[in-house]
Amino acid sequence: MDNKELLKLAEEARYNAYVPYSKFRVGAALLTSNGKVYTGCNVESASFGATNCAERTAIFKAISEGERKFIKIAIASDNSEKNQPTWPCGICRQVIVEFAEDMQIITGSSNGNIIEMNIKDLLPYHFAKGDF
Repeated sequence: MDNKELLKLAEEARYNAYVPYSKFRVGAALLTSNGKVYTGCNVESASFGATNCAERTAIFKAISEGERKFIKIAIASDNSEKNQPTWPCGICRQVIVEFAEDMQIITGSSNGNIIEMNIKDLLPYHFAKGDF
């Protein structure tokens, strides 16, 4: 699956977001090594610490279905309509690198500029399994 297609799925996933507080919808589409795609959206809670980001939603869905090998994840938000990138937060970066230390992050807009970056560039000194 190419980056434009994956980003389009992330853009569509954001419409399922539950965001009564921030009003900022985010969607993610995660591509596994066997070609399956898992989507996710952000889900907010009045107890803000219980909020879950789109990226982690997609990853946790895939993990719960037995997937363990991931290729890339596309992230889109309401900013995608303005052709602005949406990057994963710090917690999501750590979760991403936990399962795929070379995962490609795709962001931007399926109708415009698409940016691809490796998770190691976004989180160069990450905490890893071998650190303890």
